[in-house]
Amino acid sequence: MIENIKPKEATSIINSLIGGVVPKIGVQHITVGRSEEINAVVSALEDVKNGHSMVKFWIGDFGSGKSFILHLLNTVALKQKFVVANADFTPDNRLYSNDGKGVALYTAIMDNIAIQTKPEGGALPTLMEKWIEQVITKTAAENNISPMVVRDKTYLPLIQTAIMKTINELTDAGGFDFGTVVMKYYEGYINDDELLRRNALKWLKGEYSTKTEARQDLGVREVINDLNYYDMLKNFCKLFVSMGYSGFMINLDEAINLYKISTSAMRGKNYEKILSIYNDCFQGKIENLFFNFAGTKEFLENERRGLFSYNALKTRLETNKFETADIRDFAQPVIRLLPLDNNEIFVLLKKLKAIFDFNYKTEIDINDQDMLQFMEEIFNKPGAAEFLTPREVIRDFLNILNILRQNPGLDKNRLFAEIQISDERPDDVLIDGIEEL
Repeated sequence: MIENIKPKEATSIINSLIGGVVPKIGVQHITVGRSEEINAVVSALEDVKNGHSMVKFWIGDFGSGKSFILHLLNTVALKQKFVVANADFTPDNRLYSNDGKGVALYTAIMDNIAIQTKPEGGALPTLMEKWIEQVITKTAAENNISPMVVRDKTYLPLIQTAIMKTINELTDAGGFDFGTVVMKYYEGYINDDELLRRNALKWLKGEYSTKTEARQDLGVREVINDLNYYDMLKNFCKLFVSMGYSGFMINLDEAINLYKISTSAMRGKNYEKILSIYNDCFQGKIENLFFNFAGTKEFLENERRGLFSYNALKTRLETNKFETADIRDFAQPVIRLLPLDNNEIFVLLKKLKAIFDFNYKTEIDINDQDMLQFMEEIFNKPGAAEFLTPREVIRDFLNILNILRQNPGLDKNRLFAEIQISDERPDDVLIDGIEEL
C-alpha cells in the first residue's frame, strides 16, 4: 500500500504523529481526502510560476489538518521547483511589531527555507552559494576569464562589483546593504573566512539587533528590522527567481496567535499588514510570491477579534455565497477544510499501519476488521462528536500499535475499549472575555 517510502520518512511520520505534530517530510504518503485542494494549489502554483502572486487562507477547526495541508503544499511546491519556508505565529512572532516580534517572524522564515534537495529547511547558505556560483560563471564568461582563474583573490573586486550590479538590478528597498552583505559573504567564501560568512548570514537572517554591531562586523548602515523585513522577503523572492526557481512560497501557521493579541490597536496593525500583503499579491505589485495562512474559524470570522473585525479584509475574504458543502470553490482566497469522513479515516489508518510495520520491521496483529472496530469504539465514545479530531484518532491508533508492538500478548479489544475522549482544543472562545487595553 505504501510505495517508495524511505526509512527516514517512515520514522519521521511515526514519531511526529505520536508527538501530535505534522512530520516535516513524507506527508505525501499519508495524504487522504484532499485531492481537490491539492489540484487547486497545483493550478495556483502554475499561475505564480508565470509571474502572478497569491494569498490563501486555510481555515479549519483545531486538529482538522491545517498544519498537515501546509506541509503537503510544501511537498507539491518543492516538486514544482519553488523555494518554500514555514513559520508559526507565536506570542513572540507576528507580522507587525515595534519591539522585535516582526523581525523574529522573518528570522523563523529564513531559518526554515527549504528546496527540493534540502526539504527539511536550513537551505539559505546553499542558495546563497548557488547564486554566487552563477554570478562567478557569468562574470568569467563576460570577461573571457577561466571560471577557475576568476576565483583567485586578485579578481575579488571584479566579482564583488558584479554581485552589487546584479543585486541592484533585482532589488528595490534595502538593495545597497543587501548587496554589501552578499559581497562580504563572497569575500568570506573566497578567503575561507568562516566568521565573515557567518556574520553575513546572521545579517541576512535578521539576527543583528543593533546597527553599530552590523557596521563593525560588515560595514553596513542598516539592519533588517520590524519595519523593513517584508521588503527583504520580496528581495529574496526576486533573487530566487533570478536563480531559476519558480517562486517563493511562505506558509504561516497558528494564525490564532494574531487573534489572541490582547490590544485591539496591535491586532489591527497586524491585520493591516495582512491586507498589505494581500493587495501586493493580487494587484500585481510583486511577482512569484505565494503566502499561505492557516487559522481557525474564530481567527477568520470573529467580528470583534478576527480578520472580519477589519472591514477591508472582511469584504475580501467572505465566502462565495454560491458555495455549499457539496459545491466548492477552491479558487477563492479562503479554503475551508472539511473534516475527513469515516472512509477517508479508514484509508488513513491502513496507511499508518503499513508505515508503522515498515518502520519497526514488524507485523502487528491488526487487520481491517480490527481497524473498523477501533473506529467504532472511538467515534461512539462520549464527547466524540464535540471534541474528537483526526489528530487524536491518529495518536490513539499509533499509541495502541506501539503498546502491541512491545507487549504482543495484550488483548487489542481491551485497549480499544479503554479509549477516552478529552477536549484538547485551546480555549480560544474564552479569550473574548479578555479586557482590551
